[in-house]
Amino acid sequence: MILIDYSGIAIAPIAMGACGYDDENMIRHMILNTIRMYRKQFGKKYGEVVIVADGGGNWRKDVYPEYKGKRSSAREKSKIDWNIAFNNIGKVFDEIGENFPYKTIRQWGCEADDTIAEIVKWTQDFGNYEEVMIVSADHDFKQLQKFRNVAQWSNTQKKAVVSKNPRLDQLEHFITGCKGDGVPNALSDDRVIVEDRRMVMLTAKKKAALMENPEALGEEVYRNFLRNKKMIDLTEKSECPESVKKDIINKFEGQDRSTNRNKVLPFLISKQCRLLVEVTEEFL
Repeated sequence: MILIDYSGIAIAPIAMGACGYDDENMIRHMILNTIRMYRKQFGKKYGEVVIVADGGGNWRKDVYPEYKGKRSSAREKSKIDWNIAFNNIGKVFDEIGENFPYKTIRQWGCEADDTIAEIVKWTQDFGNYEEVMIVSADHDFKQLQKFRNVAQWSNTQKKAVVSKNPRLDQLEHFITGCKGDGVPNALSDDRVIVEDRRMVMLTAKKKAALMENPEALGEEVYRNFLRNKKMIDLTEKSECPESVKKDIINKFEGQDRSTNRNKVLPFLISKQCRLLVEVTEEFL
């Protein structure tokens, strides 16, 4: 199975200026061509393509209101009108579900990270041990390499993302946090990032102590460690609501898009995707 982080492949070319945020046709072409490319690159070994997008109502914001708290202000300062960009990206996602033989999942209440993680765990249950390739630059997925049949490819760096020790990488992630997601290191308070303050320096000595014992530096630091664990953990101990997890698998198992194979060529023609029409078979 090839699990594609849709936001990752759709947002990157816009953010990097490879196509205009208001150019619907170019956005469509770049997204579809990227999917085609990864299907061609990985399809023989990993099989079917599944496209996963973020849903609304992220449960993390309920647990930790500061989560990704700087994203909206950063986008307001951007020259890109992200409302228009996301509208175009969302339209293409719907078109893929309607016209291509790929399962598409956008689950309310969680991020694509949660959806991909639940599908990965499902593929490794009941003795299935299915080969899975995750296409995403998000290093949060490294922890899923604890499953021996799971690999990751960075769509931005164009190379494999490899973890030699997924459990240690995950533990380190809990300690260091993720500034881009508004998750501070374990030495810093909840609001340090949203208030543009400097985080407490995480020295090598303190980091080593926490790697050895997350409770080593006191109650407050351990509390912050657990905060980060809630935000980052995608494994069996994930705190994504059980009802959301069940919905993800039900949607995944309930889809059969094989009949869409006959829709691909007419769709590409209707959207004047001339270059993609010439390689239609590579979508199938």
